[in-house]
Amino acid sequence: MHSKLFLCLCRFNIVGQWAVTTSVDYSLAQVISVIILLSTGGKNGGGYEASKYVVIGFHGAILLLHAIINSLPITLLSFFGQLAAAWNLVGVFILMILIPTVATERASAKFVFTHFNTDNGEGINSKVYIFVLGLLMSQYTLVGYDASAHMTEETKSADKNGPRGIISSIGISIIVGWGYILGITFAVTNISDLLDENNDAGGYAIAEIFYQVFKSRYGTGVGGIICLGVVAVAIFFCGMSSVTSNSRMAYAFSRDGAMPFSSVWHKVNNQEVPINAVWLSAFISFCMALTSLGSTVAFQAMVSIATIGLYIAYALPIFFRVTLARKSFIPGPFNLGRYGILVGWIAVLWVATISVLFSLPVSYPITNETLNYTPVAVGCLFILVIASWVFSARHWFRGPITNIDA
Repeated sequence: MHSKLFLCLCRFNIVGQWAVTTSVDYSLAQVISVIILLSTGGKNGGGYEASKYVVIGFHGAILLLHAIINSLPITLLSFFGQLAAAWNLVGVFILMILIPTVATERASAKFVFTHFNTDNGEGINSKVYIFVLGLLMSQYTLVGYDASAHMTEETKSADKNGPRGIISSIGISIIVGWGYILGITFAVTNISDLLDENNDAGGYAIAEIFYQVFKSRYGTGVGGIICLGVVAVAIFFCGMSSVTSNSRMAYAFSRDGAMPFSSVWHKVNNQEVPINAVWLSAFISFCMALTSLGSTVAFQAMVSIATIGLYIAYALPIFFRVTLARKSFIPGPFNLGRYGILVGWIAVLWVATISVLFSLPVSYPITNETLNYTPVAVGCLFILVIASWVFSARHWFRGPITNIDA
């Protein structure tokens, strides 16, 4: 049972993380295409609109850069990580202050905190339903904070600093992210224009906000394009860190024999970098993005695993910790004490709730193009994981390998 659970977690986690990298780098490719569009005059000024093939080309180039950076020695990768943290923190504070300050028109506090866009063209008029769907972005933002756990083998005093890294990343994301959203939302006065595919940014709402804020005050949207560039660099660093996390997971799982061709993926080079796992992660993320060329629906189903798939992987060990292992579990030096069981149950129930919510339709009426294929994607992954155990892995997999004495 222990081996089966471990293998399921491994595969849900690694596929979910690959999907995260796919969605992050594809988002960056789209941002780059919008920057080019606005820089060449915008949609209404004859600007260059990148085709889906150009966007996938950008995506491949971004993944190539991320793979190269993650192939560097740990000291250099650490430098890029620190630079990324500084860029994200400073960049967000600049944007959250600059955008509402430059805007010639600002929304009221009542609009920012109480308005629901019921006239959204998606057939969804319920404020409660809109609020529920809005939870998806916050949950997606918090996905991946377990990167601290994946880097513990390269972290000093990992038994304490690993959990601290997770908690601090959550706290920083909540505070800084909320401030960033507030700053931008106060610059929103016409939602329908921002979502219109015929606006200068081609319907890319954040880009249109930045562009129009500067254009309305200075007569040119160059400042908005620069701000969008700040966001693009932040996304680039996010994708870089995602590949780092992917490669460390692939390395650790293959070391335990939980992946096909494990002997290949757990090798490290002279700089102690799991080089094969790095390039594997980049390659699979690119393959996932190729589904966008055939069907947008298929691509959305693929990346939907990034949220629900990962949260399932997070929740399962917590569930068994508060049930089967409640008395036998030996906590580490960093723990929640007597509140651990309560927090654990809250976490499990929350993941169960959002797994249902994120499977709900996001547009009505429901058609082949608007159906939410998230449960289909996650269900297919679950079937593949169970089938691989039944027909193959149960005959050879014996669980994680212990390489230290407790």
